[in-house]
Amino acid sequence: MLFSNVINTVSINDRCFLYGDGFFSTVRVRHGLAELWPLHLARLQETARQLAINVTDWQALSRAVTAAIETKGLSDAVLKIQISRGESNRGYSPLGVTAANLVISCSALPDYSHWQQHGVKVALAELRLAVQPVLAGLKHCNRLEQVLLKREASERHVDDLLVCDQQGFITEAIAANVFMHRDGRWYTPELSRAGVAGVMRSHLLRQRDIEQVNWQLPELANVDAMVLSNALMGPVPVQSYNNQPLNLALAKTWCNAFL
Repeated sequence: MLFSNVINTVSINDRCFLYGDGFFSTVRVRHGLAELWPLHLARLQETARQLAINVTDWQALSRAVTAAIETKGLSDAVLKIQISRGESNRGYSPLGVTAANLVISCSALPDYSHWQQHGVKVALAELRLAVQPVLAGLKHCNRLEQVLLKREASERHVDDLLVCDQQGFITEAIAANVFMHRDGRWYTPELSRAGVAGVMRSHLLRQRDIEQVNWQLPELANVDAMVLSNALMGPVPVQSYNNQPLNLALAKTWCNAFL
């Protein structure tokens, strides 16, 4: 069995609500289709496997996504797919949990055109990500670090933050992956300690020659361009990092190849 049901309300016994015991993917709907759906589905499947959440009928999930788009008449929108381990009595133990719950919700697509044209201002985050290799790369439902990072970005009046893990390795932005240009090549952080392996990141890695690296902050000294990406906004150029201008034209040229 795949899901106990597709739910519109969440029980107080749902383990996503209680413990963040679940995972999700945020999909861009473009012209009535779930963009990059095979990559989203592959990530959902791998996350379920790693978290030992029993999902067996993935075709039913794909049908539910298609039905949600058609029923709501979506053209350009955001579709969020959230899978909970299910419902249980009090306690952390996953034993005796009901079948997994699925929540599919939609919202308006944000307008990223200003960022795509003019770039974003990025600063170095003070908060650092916890190192947990078992959860590294997964888009699980515990996002408290990102909530605090969003607050930090707002207080510092920047568009986004470059975030390191507790060992000092450059990892990602708040809700996006990062790509860095140096000496004629593009690089992106390797994500075996922390961070989220984004669907757009996977797409870009397939399309271009990008090296995955373990860099600490001194490695940024010779970086001359930077790009952020996620599944909703696509690749977006970085205008400046810590108030230092970057090569916006180079970043925009690289981004425009994918828009």
